[in-house]
Amino acid sequence: MTSSPKGFAMPSPDLAAVHIRTVHSSTVHFDDVAAAHPDAAFPRFHPRPAQGWINDPNGISHLNGRYHVFFQYNPDSARHHEIAWGHVSSADLVRWEEHPVALRPQSGGPDEYGCWTGVVTDDGGVPTAAYSGVRGDGGHSQVVIARGSEDLVHWEQTGHVAASMPADGQVTAVRDPFIFRFNGKRYAMQGAGLANGHAALLLYTVEDMSDWKYQGIWLTSENAVAADFTPAEIWECPQLVRVPDATESAADSRDAGTWLMMFSLWLSGDAHEHANGVGHLIGSLTEDPETGLPVFTPRSGGKSDLGRDFYAPQVVALEDRALLWGWANEGPGRDGRRGRGQDEIDAAGWAGVLTFPRELSVLDNALAVSPAPEIDAYRGALTASQAEGTAVLPAFAEAVVTGGAGGGDTAVELLLVGDGTSQTVFSGTIEPGEELRVFVDASLVEVYRAGSVATTLRAYPAAGEEWQLRLPEGATADVWALEQPAAQG
Repeated sequence: MTSSPKGFAMPSPDLAAVHIRTVHSSTVHFDDVAAAHPDAAFPRFHPRPAQGWINDPNGISHLNGRYHVFFQYNPDSARHHEIAWGHVSSADLVRWEEHPVALRPQSGGPDEYGCWTGVVTDDGGVPTAAYSGVRGDGGHSQVVIARGSEDLVHWEQTGHVAASMPADGQVTAVRDPFIFRFNGKRYAMQGAGLANGHAALLLYTVEDMSDWKYQGIWLTSENAVAADFTPAEIWECPQLVRVPDATESAADSRDAGTWLMMFSLWLSGDAHEHANGVGHLIGSLTEDPETGLPVFTPRSGGKSDLGRDFYAPQVVALEDRALLWGWANEGPGRDGRRGRGQDEIDAAGWAGVLTFPRELSVLDNALAVSPAPEIDAYRGALTASQAEGTAVLPAFAEAVVTGGAGGGDTAVELLLVGDGTSQTVFSGTIEPGEELRVFVDASLVEVYRAGSVATTLRAYPAAGEEWQLRLPEGATADVWALEQPAAQG
């Protein structure tokens, strides 16, 4: 949750027509939005509204048989301003529907300046959002509560504040509530910055969702493990979930075992460039015998994504897996890639994409990230089998690259190639037997390395350019076009 200059841009007439046709329909199917969109850079398989700015995924939940993904949203401009909550949902993580704006800034309320990052939880059978709100006259972020309908489409915003800035002189900034359960009790945490320049987590007990009890500073970047892997001035968008670990036994209790803590690593002057990216800590959660409060003990950590265009992920812990969505933002071009300037973004009328849902696990004390298996449903026609050397990719594609025993150069490169031009979008090594899965959805690239974390990148093909995979000796690639599966029923 960061601020940026105010600004507005009117969408093109064609884009406005897409917006009107879809938003005012009773049910908005994302594949219809994508098919009608005039911008070749607009994603076809990553749901978002036809126009407006989006950033952090929020309120990710699985309730009443549907996955719900909310997100930071400015429906009126492709800039970060007057943030509301957008909302999409799906029964299967493949076919998505867009719903009306869920939460809006309330005039004179504690969220007048914006409905910022937060979560949705089931509070005694009532879907409940807890999010950061900031008053129109400024001041510190507060935790604001809103109650939703059973289908999470309609929300009541009364402006109730469950937690304000703590009366703790060490804490200079606070934001982004996250709720977790441990040993049958409900807790919350918020990201914070301290007067000494370190990042921190604040802990709360939450017996009553309307009244959070502050328990103090829980963890800081002064911790030796945290200092190595998650350096920041503020830990934004903190997450804490139990994740599957290959070393755990089936006898481990629900709350024992391996826990993953994840942060977006905010630095002053970031301006949505996020140089430190996203980091995580892997550790254990135990109960303090004196206070009864949870204690997180990190033992390892690392980068949660290796791309420069990934930030503010949110993780939801389900019964048998943990799923993550992240934000891939537009940009002026990072690491030598062609980007989009603000004038181009304004003209396009939209900004920001959410990643595919990703499954998280721990292997050998390290985070492993893979696309949710449901994404396989997008595999369409096979366009290349066991390709060697150079493989041409469709504009919407999946490629599975397998390393071979060729010796010498081991680099896999994803390029945009035109008439006499070429730019490298991704480059990474591959070892014999190792596998990379590469997804291209218009201007969004996601690369998954088996047993490791993903790489998220943005790149914008120009007219006449095509995607090419260049493979090292011995490596092969299978390539599919991404296609929407046939409608059910």
